[in-house]
Amino acid sequence: MDRKYSIVFILRGFLWYILPLAALGWLFGHFWQILSLGLLGILAWHYYFQYKLVDWLWHRRTLLPPSAPGSWSYIYDGIYRTQRRSQQRRRALARILRRFREASEAIPDAAIVFRHDGGLIWCNKLGQFYFGLKWPGDTGIRLSNLIRHPEFLSYLQKGDFSESMYLPSPVREEIELEVRIMPYSDDQYLLMARDVTQVRQLEQMRKDFVANVSHELKTPLTVMQGYLEMMADDVSAMPPALLQKAVADMNGQSTRMRNLVDQLLSLSRIDSARGDIFERVVAVPELLKRLQHDAERLNADKQHQLNFEIAAESMYGREDELRSVFSNLITNAIHYTPAGGTIKVRWHKVGDHMEFSVADTGPGIPAEHIPRLTERFYRIDKDRNSSKGGSGLGLAIVKQAVDHHHCKLNIDSIVGKGTTFTVRVPEELIVSPKA
Repeated sequence: MDRKYSIVFILRGFLWYILPLAALGWLFGHFWQILSLGLLGILAWHYYFQYKLVDWLWHRRTLLPPSAPGSWSYIYDGIYRTQRRSQQRRRALARILRRFREASEAIPDAAIVFRHDGGLIWCNKLGQFYFGLKWPGDTGIRLSNLIRHPEFLSYLQKGDFSESMYLPSPVREEIELEVRIMPYSDDQYLLMARDVTQVRQLEQMRKDFVANVSHELKTPLTVMQGYLEMMADDVSAMPPALLQKAVADMNGQSTRMRNLVDQLLSLSRIDSARGDIFERVVAVPELLKRLQHDAERLNADKQHQLNFEIAAESMYGREDELRSVFSNLITNAIHYTPAGGTIKVRWHKVGDHMEFSVADTGPGIPAEHIPRLTERFYRIDKDRNSSKGGSGLGLAIVKQAVDHHHCKLNIDSIVGKGTTFTVRVPEELIVSPKA
């Protein structure tokens, strides 16, 4: 309040108004009449400016108050200053709230604020994305009505939020969420939800990897241990035919374990190899011609019709990884195609890119298995002792090497007619032959 405005100031103003009226009434002999009229006038004056104040506060949208003389100017100016301070505080609070919301949108987690009774107060965009909420449309609605998942409802009703819980996204079942709830204020809670789909998948892959490696090694080790126990008793008493079979079986099983270890090392090398693939040029035509000779020797028993179509283009990359890609795809085609089939291997230009493809006339692959073919240790034939079943790592090596070279692997298959594996090489990796 202005220092000039005080009781003394009010009394002085009142006396400056009333004394001249009293003197005038005394002179004319109508003291009380003139004094009463003066008091009625000042009362009307005050009511008029009170009316203007109420009209300004309730009906006018302008921030500036109406002009008024005397003490009413202090009242109008005081209200105006109070409104200005309130407006500044609201703006400051709005800036703080905006920064809070911007920060909450920047975090990689869903954030939901709700009351103790479950009513939704606010959520960020990830909260809307993961849980299908609509803000501010769903404000005030209980979370138990918006997220109708039995485990989540039980978690809310229990009220013990010391441990997090896992549940699939109500609107996107392929996403698994880790949900944590913590007190936010006296009557509010903050729910944080994080996408842990990849983490859970990696954890499951790790468990599957250990289990698969254990199974892959268990069979050959069991066979070798059985024969060694027989030989430990009295190797001279074993019939020559059984001894010869034991040696052949142990040799075959040791080869199987060595191949498994080699494939695991290949995967490990590809995983750790993140060098520049543009450092060297791989002569693909020469590499495929060497693999053609190997394929013809491998095909001696099956007697497939092998057709190789090799263009002259080379490409940037790592030769050992590309050899693994080409060799695995050709070997698989020979191995899984029934005797007397046809296998066509092509390295040719398609538009502005190159394609390496292996097409066979084998039994084909059911559609439900194709998305998982490149997973480690995944096999259509679940029998690990099957004569056809490999280690389940070949196509995983292919996919890893293809991704490392920024290429694309495509699998087309028709059951009963055959399968085509295609590796598309982008234009940037192609090296045309010199004229």
